[in-house]
Amino acid sequence: MACRAAGKRGIDAGLKRVLTSTSLGHAVGLTSRTSLGGASARYIPESSTSSFLQGSGHHTTLESPIRCFHASRELWARRKNDDQGVGLKTQKKGKFAKRIKKPPVDAPYVPPKLKRITKSLQDKTIDIFEGMTTVELAKRTGQSVISLQELLVNLGEKVVSEFDPLKIDVAELVVMEAGANVRRLHSNEGSEILPRPVVVTVMGHVDHGKTSLLDALRQTSVAAKEAGGITQHLGAFVVSMPSGAAITFLDTPGHAAFSAMRARGAAVTDLVVLVVAADDGVMPQTLEAISHAKSANVPVIVAINKCDKPSANPERVKLQLASEGFLLEEMGGDIQVVEVSAITKTGLDNLEEAILLQAEMMELKARVDGHAQAYVVEAKLDKGRGPLATAIVKAGTLVCGQHVVVGSEWGRIRVIRDMSGKLTERARPAMPVVIEGLKGLPMAGDDVTVVETEERARMLKDDSVVPERTEMPLIVKADVQGTVQAVTDALRTLNSPQVFVNVVHVGVGPISQSDVDLAQACGAYIVGFNVKSPPSSISQAATKAGTKIMQHQVIYHLLDEVGNLVVDKAPGTLETQVAGAAEVLNIFELKGRSKSAGGDIKIAGCRVMDGHFSKTSSMRLLRSGEEVFEGPCTSLKINKHDVELVEKGNECGLVILGCNDFQIGDVIQCLEQVVRKPKLIISDNGIARIECY
Repeated sequence: MACRAAGKRGIDAGLKRVLTSTSLGHAVGLTSRTSLGGASARYIPESSTSSFLQGSGHHTTLESPIRCFHASRELWARRKNDDQGVGLKTQKKGKFAKRIKKPPVDAPYVPPKLKRITKSLQDKTIDIFEGMTTVELAKRTGQSVISLQELLVNLGEKVVSEFDPLKIDVAELVVMEAGANVRRLHSNEGSEILPRPVVVTVMGHVDHGKTSLLDALRQTSVAAKEAGGITQHLGAFVVSMPSGAAITFLDTPGHAAFSAMRARGAAVTDLVVLVVAADDGVMPQTLEAISHAKSANVPVIVAINKCDKPSANPERVKLQLASEGFLLEEMGGDIQVVEVSAITKTGLDNLEEAILLQAEMMELKARVDGHAQAYVVEAKLDKGRGPLATAIVKAGTLVCGQHVVVGSEWGRIRVIRDMSGKLTERARPAMPVVIEGLKGLPMAGDDVTVVETEERARMLKDDSVVPERTEMPLIVKADVQGTVQAVTDALRTLNSPQVFVNVVHVGVGPISQSDVDLAQACGAYIVGFNVKSPPSSISQAATKAGTKIMQHQVIYHLLDEVGNLVVDKAPGTLETQVAGAAEVLNIFELKGRSKSAGGDIKIAGCRVMDGHFSKTSSMRLLRSGEEVFEGPCTSLKINKHDVELVEKGNECGLVILGCNDFQIGDVIQCLEQVVRKPKLIISDNGIARIECY
């Protein structure tokens, strides 16, 4: 018994030491302090003590209760933090955690989901390339230009003209949003990029020897010397230099054609040679050519011709050009000036060297492999060979036998000839050629699109009818240079698919007689912004010439007037509208007519329920809401009297050509063609645009 009692006291003391130890005290919920001050005590049942000791590996049964100390509230609060050290989890209060409200933040802008314009292109693959225009993209996808321009706006691109070149990445996004598959023609194929000859356009006043200079340059070619000289008219030709270099010259019929080609997207010119007569100086068409060259953003080389004449004064010409803002090399600028004579053929070598030097600085290169990208320079109808198109290849290789779409025409290339008349199998970049095999005559500036099959060419030809686009030339004069640039940029925002706003000339100062002469020559309007009113003599000369002068001091008023002129000048879009609807109440049949008169006919007795009916309109027959027949109206009568118009609520009898399938209860619609003009929209912040339908 004594040993047993001593054992109890030993276990009792050992248990107390265990419970007050640092490591095991945490296991049962005590703090690490050895002092038990501030603690409360209670009894633990004997079974609980036995369970604890058994869990500790001791097989000892206690017969007497043991005192266990619990922490106070302060120690319990500290204990909750200490529990994390041994992996004990504190039970959460409540079923749900409290949500902490955060201050609102600005949500990022999410662009609207782009609307696909068609679902029929999912199985179609569209070939794209760098620099293709919206018009070319519309031809390949079969969609309208306006719908593709809407996609460009949704993609964040600035839309100025459907003839502006697109980056290949932008074109890929547009085609993908249109619902078609994309194939980059020249991403891998265009690895073969080689230097190409420079393409030069010769411009100048009509009497300054442009044609003579072209003939003289053509005769300096190595090939021309071997052929004995070529003097016939050619739209383009290549001058081969003894060094092996080549220069492609374009003979444009006039500045208006040059502007029209640029408006149609035919940016084939790399360099402009401006011809000025040494005895005549700068003339109005010279200024017009300067404006065209500046707007085309191409380098210019000045060729002062007729230097062999006794009255020649090249220095005066240089001063006149400098006064027009042409910074010549002799005056610290970058525009080269060469003195030549087309009659004596002096200075031609210097002119060719200047062209090659400028071309070397431009580092002209082009893709050689892949389908060709070409533009038509001129076209004519030959009695024996049919339609002939002179084209210049910009990139790729044009191969004989390919199917092509040229503007609104198509065909299979039957023959390719170079400008000397020799047959060739292929045409490479900057090479002018004459192609045969088109079904019709294209227009200057039309692009040549190569397709795989004849069926594809027919389909693209049907979709390639570009809306009529007119040109509105403007001459801008303002008080200072900064204002001139701002007004010009604002006016160019009024470009639309139907009207091309072409700023042909800008200047600082009041409106002068030369401005009126230039406007009369190119049919332009004169815009004066923040300048004095012209003298009465100039105003009378403008009125006599039919030139309109617009003067403003507020940009909004100027945009409003010019924008309304653009709307009036736009050809508009033809649309079919339902002008009226009538219900068939009875059917009459005329028999016994002669065969020459067309046999029996059926007359529909109708009551006009809405709108009006016109004899000159087309009629559409509907049955249960579905179209049954459509054709022109051949007869419209009221009480056996021929009439031209039937208003709402009246009864009439009408005959539709070729339709004998009337039934009582059918609905007949009267269809009319209306011209829908564009709309001028000016926002509150002064941004103007023309919206076409």
